[in-house]
Amino acid sequence: MKEKQVILEIQGMSVSFDQYAHGFSKTTLEVIRDLDVKVHEGEMVAVVGSSGSGKSLLAHGILGILPYNAALGGKMLYQGEELTQERKERLRGNEIVLVPQSVAFLDPLMKIGPQIRKGKKDPASRARLDRIFEGYHLKKEVQDLYPFELSGGMNRRVLVSTAMMGEPKLVIADEPTPGLHIKMVRRVMEHFRELADRGAGVLLITHDLEQALAVADRVAVFYAGTTVEDAPVSDFRQEETLRHPYSKALWQAMPQNGFRFIPGTQPYVKEMPEGCPFAPRCTQCTEQCRGEIPFRELRGGRVRCLHAV
Repeated sequence: MKEKQVILEIQGMSVSFDQYAHGFSKTTLEVIRDLDVKVHEGEMVAVVGSSGSGKSLLAHGILGILPYNAALGGKMLYQGEELTQERKERLRGNEIVLVPQSVAFLDPLMKIGPQIRKGKKDPASRARLDRIFEGYHLKKEVQDLYPFELSGGMNRRVLVSTAMMGEPKLVIADEPTPGLHIKMVRRVMEHFRELADRGAGVLLITHDLEQALAVADRVAVFYAGTTVEDAPVSDFRQEETLRHPYSKALWQAMPQNGFRFIPGTQPYVKEMPEGCPFAPRCTQCTEQCRGEIPFRELRGGRVRCLHAV
């Protein structure tokens, strides 16, 4: 069987921000460190983690839309070649498509139809958008309205439809379903699955682990700006097949697994511990955990934990 091509590969991604505290006193905050993600063609990878773990910054870093005071580090490859800022600007919206978290990404001064069709007026583009809108329970008349004339849920469905219009090679969906009814959430997830089945690489950034497990092939678990585990979806069927203590904690917190929680919170960037960021909440923590923690292969996945077996 032919090995699938790697569409996107990120190694050791870091994102830091310059911040002025008092007058001209400048500090640098490293919000992300050691993010590792790989997406193959025809594969759907879910990125999960709590708020503040760096999920949305990952999307903005890939697309080259980080704030002006951000510095991006690490290695980023698209189809085997370096993904430079110039290349990002050329590919985004074409081969690389973002389904953003905020409906503010819609142009408030442009009608919905021309905006999603990117100005195309040919019959094929119009017919395709009609079919997509029908699938999301959006009337054809919506195409002649402006974003401010729609409800939040309708604008959310409009945003998702942008990924369905073309034939992207990489789709980045950043929390695409908040505010949607559970039936619509499942429909949206199924459509992302369809894009992957048609050959695209799909990077689904979400806090909804349960919905992600229903459609994704692999799960990358983020914690405090670090990838702590990368595992096949099948490993999330039971706690014993997971590798990192935080991944196991996420599994335990799912409703069907008892809604159990662990004490503590994710550390703030200015209070990040040395070594493993999960160490203050981990029952397996030892002095060794305060040093460098490699991201290593283990049982068909990858983990950043010295004690995982």
